[in-house]
Amino acid sequence: MRNIFCFFISITILSFSQSSYQFAKLKYSGGGDWYANPSSLKNLAIFCNKNLNMNIDENFDVVEPSSNKIFEYPYIYMTGHGNVSFSDMDIENLKKYLTGGGFLHIDDNYGMNKFIRTEIKKIFPESDFVEIPYNHNIYNNIYKFQNGLPKIHEHDNKPPQALAIFENDRIVILYTFETDLGDGWEDATVHNNNEEKRDLALKMGVNIIYFALTQ
Repeated sequence: MRNIFCFFISITILSFSQSSYQFAKLKYSGGGDWYANPSSLKNLAIFCNKNLNMNIDENFDVVEPSSNKIFEYPYIYMTGHGNVSFSDMDIENLKKYLTGGGFLHIDDNYGMNKFIRTEIKKIFPESDFVEIPYNHNIYNNIYKFQNGLPKIHEHDNKPPQALAIFENDRIVILYTFETDLGDGWEDATVHNNNEEKRDLALKMGVNIIYFALTQ
């Protein structure tokens, strides 16, 4: 599995345009709306293709955490508003995926936080979320974000945070909290975000994808 990811990353570094990629959305259990933000990944793929000369399929896949298909994707997106519950099989499979080279991006759409903290602890009981500093590469690779994550939607008057679970000095889980990047990636008519906010959200998305594929 690690060799598959190493090969993928090697090809990516040589030329984004030489290979075709596909994003995947995580279909989790527990009752939360995993299907939220249906246009986000398509729009992010279009933006990455345009600005990074990538060849990402605009049609994203849906994958369950216990499925072997999860190993086909170097970037998996997870979002929603409510409860999240991982089974023992989910936990085992996700840990294999993440320690083997995978990358999970959790984007809280408001309401996931208390469930995410509990369920991720089941996967990595020895690890805690660590806030990513503003000088980190994820904020400074393609586009510069000197003040960290952009604020797309206001919920509790808290600053946006990018939190990470590290495994052997590699980020395996990125948790974007109090920002709603996925809402900024959605079609403009869905949330009526202005063009400036949508552009910031998509540019941050590009940085995340670039980082996920090259770290």
